Amino acid sequence: MQATATVDPAEVEKFQAMASEWWDPNGKFRPLHLMNPCRLDYITSQIAAEFGRDLTAPRPFAGIRVLDIGCGGGLLSEPMARLGADVVGADAAERNIPVARLHAEQSGLAIDYRVTTAEALAEAGEQFDVVLNMEVVEHVADPLAYLTACRQLLKPGGLMVCSTLNRNPKSFLMAIVGAEWVMRWLPKGTHDWQKFITPDELCDLVRRAGLDPVDRKGMVFNPVTWRWSLSDRDLTVNYVTTSLKR
Repeated sequence: MQATATVDPAEVEKFQAMASEWWDPNGKFRPLHLMNPCRLDYITSQIAAEFGRDLTAPRPFAGIRVLDIGCGGGLLSEPMARLGADVVGADAAERNIPVARLHAEQSGLAIDYRVTTAEALAEAGEQFDVVLNMEVVEHVADPLAYLTACRQLLKPGGLMVCSTLNRNPKSFLMAIVGAEWVMRWLPKGTHDWQKFITPDELCDLVRRAGLDPVDRKGMVFNPVTWRWSLSDRDLTVNYVTTSLKR
């Protein structure tokens, strides 16, 4: 398998074109800025539970090596570093990495940012305690091969957090019609609804990749409060999962 086998060049180019806007809370990545507190709540609670860490302690993730695959401008890499984790941020879109590096430098954070792929990291023998795989799997050419590479990157007992979009009429209405056509938060064509993955499909893919799914929750947007929250029941649009490498 070639190291870049699951990378879809057309998908990479979409994010190359938006690279300079990663840290603009009112720009094209506004949905991620709004979602980030909800994502972090889930991620940190899962890591803390699995590794026995106290989130009220200073630098609770010290000694935990984290890979943020598809890191973009570093919206998740930076809070992980602030919590004490040893963070590698990887992205196939070359223009994202200088933006991420500059912002981390300005924030006084040491983060190892690289232009690379999950497959290349796996072939190099890299190993991590945690893989953050957020809003990436719906953009790759071969989800099973990609998730298999993510599993190879995990140490035994390691944890992968993976989020994506469900595939149904509601997700088309919210993620494409709403976010791209009406609100114009994202350029038209950023998402391909046919590439969205249902929770059951993702669970099957994760198992076939060699991981054990242990949790999943919905991330639900409230248009009145303009806040995201986690839900045990509503996985109809955005959702997040945790899997373990036994």
